[in-house]
Amino acid sequence: MNRKDCLNAAQQLLAGNITPEQLADQLLAALGTATGVEHALSVDMDRSLRCGFPEVIYGEGKTVGAILAAAAQLLDRGERVLATRVSPEQAEEIRQERPEAVYNSVARTLRSNPLGDKAAPVGRVAVVTAGTTDLPVAEEALVTLEWMGVAANAVHDVGVAGPHRLPERLGELAGSDAIVVVAGMEGALPSVVGGYVDCPVIAVPTSVGYGANFGGASALLSMLNSCASNVAVVNIDAGFKGGYVAGMIARRSSQSCAESSPAEPSDRGEGGDARPGA
Repeated sequence: MNRKDCLNAAQQLLAGNITPEQLADQLLAALGTATGVEHALSVDMDRSLRCGFPEVIYGEGKTVGAILAAAAQLLDRGERVLATRVSPEQAEEIRQERPEAVYNSVARTLRSNPLGDKAAPVGRVAVVTAGTTDLPVAEEALVTLEWMGVAANAVHDVGVAGPHRLPERLGELAGSDAIVVVAGMEGALPSVVGGYVDCPVIAVPTSVGYGANFGGASALLSMLNSCASNVAVVNIDAGFKGGYVAGMIARRSSQSCAESSPAEPSDRGEGGDARPGA
């Protein structure tokens, strides 16, 4: 914030266009400070123009003041905020300043949308888990998809130890633009899912498992060596990344279908049909 911006903000306050609290938020965002602590913040304010979505705040290791300052910059621009890896203690302090923020204690995420979630979700992504211990990572993917405005459904606890469970739920995967599969232990589930579906499968290895799992490394290597041609892999416990990639696929697929389907048939009765399931 330069001198001109400061003067403009002061004039808006004097004119009654903004409240003292809003002025304080602007100053905190510009200075990168909160509760007297300086933070070296450089929020990428143009990311939504370049990449379609604003910068996401990674909360682990950050102070509450830094998270608040980054969120204030995004909210002042009318951007929707997503913060990941936010502890319950951080969330409690943040919600004292931002009571409108929604905290998901399983996913450890905070969301805030200044415009509200009014738009109908687009596309379709299924998030599949091998077991209930994979839920935190899967929930992070689901929250990410919700933040992106993508329709998502969850299919939980269908790991390969009970091979009858997945076929019973295949109907819930039909028509998906992409599928996120979250699994630990030996990481076999993405390959099995990939053999049943006709869309990209984003495999997310988790750190769930006994010693030889090496904190998710064995699941990661298993997924990287998948013989299913439609499986791609993200990092260990990276529910956000899996959800984000799947969400981009779903939104692009939905956009392509909308562009290829004419609004009205021509006078000669010609016209294309949207792809099945769209």
